[in-house]
Amino acid sequence: LLLSSATSHGLIVVVFGVWLLGTVFWLRGPPSMETHKPPPPVAPSGQNKGWQGGPQPESCSLIPEAWRFDCYPERSVVVTEEMCHQRNCCFIQVSKAGSPEQNGVPWCFYPPDFPSYELAAISKTETGYSGKLIRLQKTYYPNDIETLQLDVLYESNSRLRVTDPAKQRYEVPIDVPVVKEKAPDPLYTVEFSKKPFGMVVKRKQNSAVLLNTTVAPLFYADQFLQMSSSLPSDFVYGLGEHRSNFLHDVQWNTLTMWARDAAPELTNLYGVHPFYLLMEPNGLAHGSFLLNSNAMDVVLQPAPALTWRTIGGILDLYIFLGPDPGSVIGEYLEVVGKPAMPPYWALGYHLCRWGYDSSNNTWDVVRAMRNYGIPQDVQWNDIDYMDRALDFTIDPVKFSTLPDLVKDLHIHNQRYVMILDPGISSTQPAGSYLPFEEGIKQGIFINKSSGDTLIGKVWPGLTAFPDFSNPDTHEWWYQNLKKFHDKVPFDGLWIDMNEPSNFFDGSIDGCPSNDLENPPYTPGVLGGSLRAKTVCASARQKITSHYNLHNLFGLMEAKASARYALKKILGKRPFVISRSTFPSQGVHSGHWLGDNRSKWKDLYMSIPGMLTFNLLGIPLVGADICGFSDTTTEELCVRWTQLGAFYPFTRNHNTKESKAQDPTVFSPAAQTAMKEALLLRYSLFPFLYTLFHHAHLSGQTVARPLFFEFPTDQKTYVIDKQFLWGKSLLVTPVLDPGVDYVVGYLPQGLWYDFYTVCPSTINHTAGDSIVSKGEEVKLRAPLDKINVHLREGSIIPTQRPNTTLWVSSGQPLRLIVCLTEEGLAEGDLFWDDGEALDTYETDQYAYITFRLKEHSHWLTLLNAVILLAPS
Repeated sequence: LLLSSATSHGLIVVVFGVWLLGTVFWLRGPPSMETHKPPPPVAPSGQNKGWQGGPQPESCSLIPEAWRFDCYPERSVVVTEEMCHQRNCCFIQVSKAGSPEQNGVPWCFYPPDFPSYELAAISKTETGYSGKLIRLQKTYYPNDIETLQLDVLYESNSRLRVTDPAKQRYEVPIDVPVVKEKAPDPLYTVEFSKKPFGMVVKRKQNSAVLLNTTVAPLFYADQFLQMSSSLPSDFVYGLGEHRSNFLHDVQWNTLTMWARDAAPELTNLYGVHPFYLLMEPNGLAHGSFLLNSNAMDVVLQPAPALTWRTIGGILDLYIFLGPDPGSVIGEYLEVVGKPAMPPYWALGYHLCRWGYDSSNNTWDVVRAMRNYGIPQDVQWNDIDYMDRALDFTIDPVKFSTLPDLVKDLHIHNQRYVMILDPGISSTQPAGSYLPFEEGIKQGIFINKSSGDTLIGKVWPGLTAFPDFSNPDTHEWWYQNLKKFHDKVPFDGLWIDMNEPSNFFDGSIDGCPSNDLENPPYTPGVLGGSLRAKTVCASARQKITSHYNLHNLFGLMEAKASARYALKKILGKRPFVISRSTFPSQGVHSGHWLGDNRSKWKDLYMSIPGMLTFNLLGIPLVGADICGFSDTTTEELCVRWTQLGAFYPFTRNHNTKESKAQDPTVFSPAAQTAMKEALLLRYSLFPFLYTLFHHAHLSGQTVARPLFFEFPTDQKTYVIDKQFLWGKSLLVTPVLDPGVDYVVGYLPQGLWYDFYTVCPSTINHTAGDSIVSKGEEVKLRAPLDKINVHLREGSIIPTQRPNTTLWVSSGQPLRLIVCLTEEGLAEGDLFWDDGEALDTYETDQYAYITFRLKEHSHWLTLLNAVILLAPS
């Protein structure tokens, strides 16, 4: 009956009737029922020899394009029918014009009966289920792992973990929770099919399928691991780091993950984050995280479906059931770690430039900022402060007054941050550069597979690379930082080039030819090989090969910098900004979005980047304001400073090839507009600081997409030109040149214009307001204004701003109260000394909640504010 249907829906039913038959009958009948088609006979050698010229099954033509899972993902070849059939796969050339890469639909794809694993045994355990998977027929990739242990762990009511606890294989060395008991009331159900093996995870509340691995075969070879699943909707977010819209495109979109030094484009970038958040059709949300640090491709296709494809380690998959998007992020961060509480000054305005060329020029910029009364908390230097680009050195001529500059900054309650690259020069005269010589003695550098120190090239010339997986390296790093801090008392670190970047491909000697350098499958990395512009994949580190640890380099350096070095040197909260990142990075550092350009498109793309990293547990994030490369225009820089005032981490930085772009170099009108934007940020510091407290305490986002607060409004799912601070402050920036208005979306409810809020301590009328039904609104936006709206029912703590946050924090605190139509509002404030370690954990803080229900309570709120005002 199904086969006789001529509709497209009929074809889809046929596909599921064929592919999911084992699962469908498993759910309706006893586990012993097996309804699959028998696999093709095994060739005498044990390898799959393909159909050998015979006709492919008719079932191939019944599979809709959207449900075709790629059987020949290698990008270096154009697949022919013969090549495809050698893999026992279906071949249908979708278009004669162009290759599969151009139109996305794979020409070579798995048939319904492609051999996979079988579930040989399954049993209940104290934490869930344990099973045994076996593979009876080899695949077309070498070294299949024929027997797997399957652990399905009900870790909490909203967290499920599916893993292979294979101790003989590499696993990511980050701490994750170890659960001893099964969750008592999980929000999910788990079902298995035996032959072929598959898993289906459903949400109990509505039976929505969140994971269904039966849609394609499971691969688990030594250097090729692949698992696919259907998705319940097209609304997929996360999966960093890539330059893209906030909402990912599921139309045959391959996202490659392998840390790479590259200007932000559509390629693998600095960080690796195999986590996604998905909004389901009914406003619920879930997430998934593959704990794997090897090079990988993540493939999105329009079924919708997703494929994880990695070349090492194990398949260690988490599913987070929310059910709201904010809860999903909190559950994810329960696994990888919640972000650190930053020092207060980290939330001020930062200024940097590669090309100050001297400490006196740097000092002149600081003085100019003070003279114009423009807020600034932190001054930075790029590598031009170094002597010949050598780490832990100062240019003795051009930057001889750097210690005096830092002393002056501290007198004015400002801070100093400098850059460090991981490459350590290996060519200095004997006895002249101790960081390298001591590193060689202590054996802390990455080695070639032969055991000799691997030599690459970065800014100082030939260099060695510290192995931050080695605890001895942490001590070496600390000692060198301590010696430098004794000369220049810096306050934070900027760790750059830590993918790690290398001007050679591999090393000065190249790389050996082996399976680590040339794996059976190479994901779609920029440059076509794992060694492109980094060190050899076969390089040896303390705990395993660089093949496994490459994507962890930035995380391990950040951990050595923050937890081991800066805490010991400063005795205060560390401040580290890192370019390369990995899950749990927020525990140790923030992130900036890399080498952007002074283009209007880059201004816009910074918002998806900022929102994505908030999902990934790194809320201290921002882009280089006004752009790093090229030369900005005055209009662009004003608009960017206005937007940048609402980045959680706000820094203006550019390259020496471009003109200076600090606020003081522009016209008086532009200076005033930038100054007002930064003063606005400083006035909102108590609110922003409280948001970071909630991020640290419970994993909440600081900058968040609109759908986090309005999950049933699907119009918000695609919005990435606006964002919220917390749940109550809506930012609508201008992102186009030559306009004096902006069109923004106001979700349903009452919204107050921030600028017409009465400046008195408490205001219940809150200026101009808009009652929205969930609609776009045209807003005035002259060059000196960024639109900010406050949500009904919120109480926002503010302060009188000044040119540094230290001075601002001594000003009176104020509350802006935005009542609902019923006369209700609430808010909160977290306050501590701003720098001490673990103030929340040691009860060295104040936390106040504000609630207004009727006018008679005003004085109570006002007295609370006065009592909190610092003396």
